[in-house]
Amino acid sequence: MAGSKNTLRTPLGKVRGLGAAKRGTDHFIAQRISAIALVPLAIWFIWAIAAHTNADYAAAVAFIAHPVNAALLALFALTGIYHFVLGLQVVIEDYVTAEGLKIASLLLNKFVGIVLGVAVLIAILKLAL
Repeated sequence: MAGSKNTLRTPLGKVRGLGAAKRGTDHFIAQRISAIALVPLAIWFIWAIAAHTNADYAAAVAFIAHPVNAALLALFALTGIYHFVLGLQVVIEDYVTAEGLKIASLLLNKFVGIVLGVAVLIAILKLAL
């Protein structure tokens, strides 16, 4: 009768909350949303690079100094970093078996993502202002 307790649950109740992390769907959705957001941002970025291929430094800085371009560049970089951190987290969780190394790798992944994000913002603000 130990298993009879679960037999009274509905099929939906049995499915909810399954999985080791109990929050895998949120991570999955966040990664898909960041991927979708990267599509138009990457198109804009490729256009920006192509349009300024032969530009000198002053023209490139003037382009980045425009508020819309600075915002789009920051969004592209930060979204890309966020997407990268999410993807690498999945790889670490799936393939690193030693618990201590897994925790250290996950912390390093987050830390590097934050440092890169701050560095990108500082660089863009320095050029834009």
